This record gives sequence, structure tokens and C-alpha cells, in this order.
Amino acid sequence: MTPPSIADEVNRIVTDDELRHALEGEITLEERDEFRTLFHWFTRRYPTPESRLAYVRQAYARWRRHAKPEFSRRASGDNEQRR
Repeated sequence: MTPPSIADEVNRIVTDDELRHALEGEITLEERDEFRTLFHWFTRRYPTPESRLAYVRQAYARWRRHAKPEFSRRASGDNEQRR
């Protein structure tokens, strides 16, 4: 189980400035290497599009079961305002 302080930080809503900073920042060599390692592991573990999609569906269902209700609703679009 994740300690509440860590869970709160992981599940918090980031500000526009935080998001912009993260998206516009440079990717370090360490981040690039970590991404490549994870990408190669994932594509070896799930070699076909079907197996990747099955994994994503299973992981999303698991996340929905354990997510705080407000995050789960937001991810499904339940809270979207209609225009």
C-alpha cells in the first residue's frame, strides 16, 4: 500500500505551469536511456499490437478499481462539461 503522502503527490492535479515546464524541458540522456530500456522490455514482453492492447486494457481496469473516485470519473469523461 502506498503511504498517503506519496499517494497524494502522485494523484494531485498539476498546474498549467508545471505541465508546460515538463513538456518544454530538455530530455536528459538518462531519461532517454530509461525510456529506451522500458520500450524494449515492453515490446519484447508484449510483441503484438493485440497483446499490448490487452495489457493496456487490463492495466486501465486495475487503475480504475484502485483510483480515487474523482480521478476515475475524470478519466472516463464523466465530469466533462458539455458545450
